[in-house]
Amino acid sequence: MNLFVKLFVKIASFLSSLFPRQFLRASGSWVGFLWFDVFKIRRKIIMDNLNIAFPDMPEEQKIAIGRDSVYLLGHNFGEMFDIPNMDQKWLDKNVVFDGWENLEKARAKGKGCLFLTLHLGNGDVSANAVVMNGQPLHIITKRFKTKWFDDLWFSVRGAKGVQYIDAHSPNNAFEILKALKKQDAVVFVLDQYMGKPFGIASTFFGKRTGTAYGLALFAQKTKAPVIPVYAYEGSDKKLHTVFEPAMDLESYVVDDKDQTTSNLTQAFNDKLESIVRKHPEQWMWVHRRWKDFK
Repeated sequence: MNLFVKLFVKIASFLSSLFPRQFLRASGSWVGFLWFDVFKIRRKIIMDNLNIAFPDMPEEQKIAIGRDSVYLLGHNFGEMFDIPNMDQKWLDKNVVFDGWENLEKARAKGKGCLFLTLHLGNGDVSANAVVMNGQPLHIITKRFKTKWFDDLWFSVRGAKGVQYIDAHSPNNAFEILKALKKQDAVVFVLDQYMGKPFGIASTFFGKRTGTAYGLALFAQKTKAPVIPVYAYEGSDKKLHTVFEPAMDLESYVVDDKDQTTSNLTQAFNDKLESIVRKHPEQWMWVHRRWKDFK
């Protein structure tokens, strides 16, 4: 990391440390206001997505969900540079772990864990909180080509020890298996569109789309438990990180490996859909999830 990036992160983190979490989150509201209400960037995509997912919902309610979703991105941005300042006192005050016992039960199997998750709530703060609470994480993600920006982005996102596996690295399969062997957790963010050759035909909210099948492959190969994990901002103004029980995948396994992969991927989509339905205002509707899969 170059000197400029280090200095910028230190200054931004220091300034963030001067204000409480809710102030930082509120400070990002201008991002959502400009994005959704003024310049209306991708507003049509947001509304088209909501029409797909909730065709019978009143228009006013869909607009409110779309607005809240974009404002949430601004709120998350507002507290981004506070991640390096997180300590145990901050964790105790601002984060709630729901279902941590489900994680411990899965860890007891000794195979590592596969986390199924999505863009909901503040995933970056949640991931760092999980690491601070004792569970090492490796998130599969794209990296940026511009080095200084990549250094800046991931030094902040991983400030408390979150590790990242480059989705486009030729060695990523080896890195995933290595992480599981160490009893770590590997995070698959599965709610975005993925076309061929790494995507498979599936449905989400009843509409055909493409979904990455990597999690299904590793679940079959390693037999590591798949745990649905997500974060949402609660009415108590705390970040809730939820660990659901490990999914029972046996009923999706058939003699044909390709069909098993398809069955599992669809099961993962169905689980993510159920999570979005619980907190629709906190999901990232701005993404073009329903591109044509050919």
